[in-house]
Amino acid sequence: MPTEVYREALRLAEDIRDKYLRAVTYAKIGYYMHRAKHPEYKTAFKYAFNVVSSMENPFLAAKALIEIGTYLWKTGSKTARKVFGQVHDAVVDFPQPIRDDLLEELVVRLLELGIIDDALFYVGDIEDNIKRNDLLLKILRVYLKHGNMRRAYLIINQIDDEPWRSIAVVETVKVHLKREEFGSAIRILTELKSEYWLGEAMKEVAMCLKTADVPKATYQKFVDIALSLSGETGSDVLNSLLIGMGSQGELEFVMGILEKLPPEQRTSVLEGIVSASIDREEVLSRLLNLLRGDEFERIAGFVMDRLLSRPVSESYSDLVKTIGGRTREDAVLVKVATYLAKLGDFDAALEFASRVRGHYLRSLAFGSIAVSKLKGGDIDGAIDAALEVKDPKWGSWLLSEILTKILELQAEGEVSEDIEAKAESQRAIWEKG
Repeated sequence: MPTEVYREALRLAEDIRDKYLRAVTYAKIGYYMHRAKHPEYKTAFKYAFNVVSSMENPFLAAKALIEIGTYLWKTGSKTARKVFGQVHDAVVDFPQPIRDDLLEELVVRLLELGIIDDALFYVGDIEDNIKRNDLLLKILRVYLKHGNMRRAYLIINQIDDEPWRSIAVVETVKVHLKREEFGSAIRILTELKSEYWLGEAMKEVAMCLKTADVPKATYQKFVDIALSLSGETGSDVLNSLLIGMGSQGELEFVMGILEKLPPEQRTSVLEGIVSASIDREEVLSRLLNLLRGDEFERIAGFVMDRLLSRPVSESYSDLVKTIGGRTREDAVLVKVATYLAKLGDFDAALEFASRVRGHYLRSLAFGSIAVSKLKGGDIDGAIDAALEVKDPKWGSWLLSEILTKILELQAEGEVSEDIEAKAESQRAIWEKG
């Protein structure tokens, strides 16, 4: 671009009446002159500084210097850091809240430019705890991204307030785990005092340990941390850790730890693993294979509840049939029959429903099959399913409901799946009568 264009730009900038805008415009012109390798770009910045020195509003002068420093930095000038320092020195004498607002703006700009050490130095002068701690976390994440753990620890030691300190520790733990620095992760974990953040950190631990394929002894060290914590906090943290490990497939290790825990805590962990692994059929299958007796029945029922709360999938057919083959509980068999009926596997659904002994639950099992058959347009099959309930009261009730639903289907074009709710309502009526 011809030299005359830049000179004309500088001349026109003189006509900008607003001094803040004039100063910033000069800085922008200087930046673009530098990009064009124009030798007189420093002149434009000189004009910018001259305008700032004539400004009567110290707030706008400080904001203008931040912009000038930004464009200077983009030219590679070392003077930019001195400009930012000048802004800082001026702003610390400003009244609140302008003081903290400008310091925040300065720190954010330094972060954007990658001048991280200066940002850390200046952030300490921000008096507002929320602003300061939020910015410290932003600076921490930059240091962690670049692997500067020494600076990261320096920031953690500057944060006293919660939840910022716990967040900082968890963020740092994540990096240590990613780098497989498990000793450092263990050391910093002990600084967490918040029950919630300990739980969150332990979930990260579980995921990273599985990915790293570490020895069981390393798992045990993290378990020991959880066990060393007292009361409810220790239990919650251990639960989170075990749930995370279990959902990652470390089921045998988890079961070994669960043997030492009370039944209610075992149940909580096992249900947590199911919830976290509901999209992983292989984990659910292995987990159920490790359970026996009442514990199997309880967790199998929980698995079926979670599966029935989601759209049915053929990929869970074998798991559901395995549960049906092992369970001795009528309530679980009803859920198995219901799921298989929803899949359209009526032969298997009828097989499991036929094993239900209680009249009330048997009506639920065959009722779910009947409804699924109706939804598929098989009216005769729906009636046949209803007739499988031989108890005079419940058989009559179910036949009545299915006949009603046949009419509902003809009138509305769809059938509501409310057999369980209606059965419960009818049972309540009979109990009162």
